[in-house]
Parts: sequence; C-alpha cells; structure tokens
Amino acid sequence: MALTTPLNHVHRELGARMVDFAGWDMPVQYKGGIAEHLAVREAAGLFDVSHMGEVLFEGPGALETVNRLISNDLTRIADGQALYSGLLTEAGTFVDDVVAYRFSPEKILVCVNASNREGDVAWMQAHAKGVAPRDVSDDWAQLALQGPRAQEILQRLTDVPLAEIGAFRFTEGDVSGSPCIISRTGYTGEDGFELYCAPDRAESLWRRLLDSGSSDGLVPCGLAARDTLRLEMRFLLYGNDIDREHTPLEAGLGWTVKLDKEGGFIGRDALAAQKARGPERRLVGFELLGPGIARQGCKVMVDGQPVGEVTSGTMGPSVKRAIGLAYVPPALHPEGSTFDIDVRGRAIPARVVKTPFYRRPAA
Repeated sequence: MALTTPLNHVHRELGARMVDFAGWDMPVQYKGGIAEHLAVREAAGLFDVSHMGEVLFEGPGALETVNRLISNDLTRIADGQALYSGLLTEAGTFVDDVVAYRFSPEKILVCVNASNREGDVAWMQAHAKGVAPRDVSDDWAQLALQGPRAQEILQRLTDVPLAEIGAFRFTEGDVSGSPCIISRTGYTGEDGFELYCAPDRAESLWRRLLDSGSSDGLVPCGLAARDTLRLEMRFLLYGNDIDREHTPLEAGLGWTVKLDKEGGFIGRDALAAQKARGPERRLVGFELLGPGIARQGCKVMVDGQPVGEVTSGTMGPSVKRAIGLAYVPPALHPEGSTFDIDVRGRAIPARVVKTPFYRRPAA
C-alpha cells in the first residue's frame, strides 16, 4: 500500500490526479501541469512536499558530525542558514542530495529525498561519528509556497517579518496559529518559502494559504509542475540526473564540494583524484533542434554511435522549447556543441546551451 501525506484526502477533494511516486500516493496535477507551472512563474503555487524526509542531529558535536557526512561546509554558514550539499559514497558518487539547516552548532536538521529516506537514515547511522542521527520525518509535514507573490500571500498569515529572511535562511514562528519552520528555500527558481509544521496542522495551514492567495492567483500544484519548473532552472533530480553512478564534479555541482574543509568528508579523496585528472563525462543542458521531446534514457549519438545518455527532458512551458540534460564526453561539453538524440528510433539534432534554461525577465 502506498504511503500518504497528511494532505492526501485534501488533494482528492480538490480533484487532483494521483500517482505513485517513490512509494507515495502524490498529486501529479490538479487543473493541468502547464497551467500550474505558469502560475508559479507569474503568481504563486502551493505544493505538498510532506513526503520528504527529515533527519535530526542534536547535541554537542552535531555540526562536526554532519560536516563529515556532507561534501559542503556547514562551518561557512551562520545559525539560521541552510546549505545544499551531497551525501556521497567513498567513490564520490551520490547517496543523495540534501539541504542541511543549521539551527546551532548543536542542532542540525537534514532534509532528504523521499525515495532515499530509509537508505539515507541507515547510511547516516552507519557513518556518523559523534552525534547519532534521528529520523524525525513523521514529526513534520512540509508545504512549499513558491512564486513572485509568495511573500505577500504568506505575510498576511504571520507576524514574522518575511522580508528579513534572506535566500537560504530560515526562522521559527507562527503561521496562522501553526508553529512552523519558515525557510526561504524551494526548488522552482522562484522566490518562495518552505513551511515545516506538525502533521496535524498541515490541512489547516494548506487551506488558509489557499484562501490568503486566492485573489493573487495562487493555485495548488502537483509533481508535473514541480518537475518542469526545476528542469528549466537546471535543478537536478535524484534518480534522474544524480545517483550512485555520478559525482558532483560530473554533474556540475563542484561548488558543493569543499575539498579543503577541516576534517574532510566521505568521498573526498575520490573527488580530489577526479578533479586532478578531469571528469570523463559532464552533465550539459541541451535544446532539441527538431520536433520531439528527449526523455530520460534516450541515447546521445555522434556519427550513429552512442556517447552519452539523457537524464531529464521536457517541453519547457516558460521557455517554449524542448530542453533536457545529458551526460556527454568532454568534447561535447562546450556551449554550441551539437549531437543527435535517439528518440524512439529517430535521430533528432540537439545543441548544448547555457543553463539555466529560464531566467526571470528584468523588472
């Protein structure tokens, strides 16, 4: 039986089309993925992301413990900031990509992907030296309010001065009577907030947010819009673009790797060696030059021979062109490089382009 979030019956009440996602019964769309995508770009959208997992490290040495598990460096940020990073194998490949919230040196909350929750917890428990990780996923529901009108919609429901919360920063406060972690984070490329609350407060918070934003164009959004929004921004998806076969250096996430940080991290030596010799493949963004959409698994072809593979692809609702990501050899990495992609037996020409694919128009 599929797992459900505290909002499952609300999604059904709203007429959402439900699908299995990583073992969870989740809404893929309500009125339509394209309409929901454009609402987030132009106004605001509300997502249920309660399927994500949360792991707590609490006690003396929490920061040092987590810092040895992740590739980025928690000592470079202050309390009240969040940090995107990788959990890596000894080979430098991804166990998962995570966001770590630094409450204090003695309290770190790590948000993990739903598909990896049990595996991540087991991996952390096996490799943590110091503070033992605790799976607190069942203690939290998570809502993501995203879009250019997100701040004004949320501000109506809280006394917390939202304008003072910078990007990848967070605080704690009440939203419509519900105690929340209020985080200026998200995976859409738009301004917005992720709200962590108790599961029994999720329905009330969801309804109040939709009521608050109804006149501003706020709509409930599903997984389809979340996927097209993140791809237009070149935000990577675990299981598609990153996994246990690929490293941050190959994926273009070298900025999350701090090889020189004190204490090191799991996978550090493998990544140092790969950086020295240069990755043998790189993740690039491409656009199709012919009709079609290149999906995950389509082969990148040169002179009729496969040289790489598409990891994500879609028709971008905002950019209005067929776009995607693919791992290719170094010779094809430069912008403007061309190759073919095998889409259902048809060789469709494609060109490497600069990412992110979407950039918000200047005000």
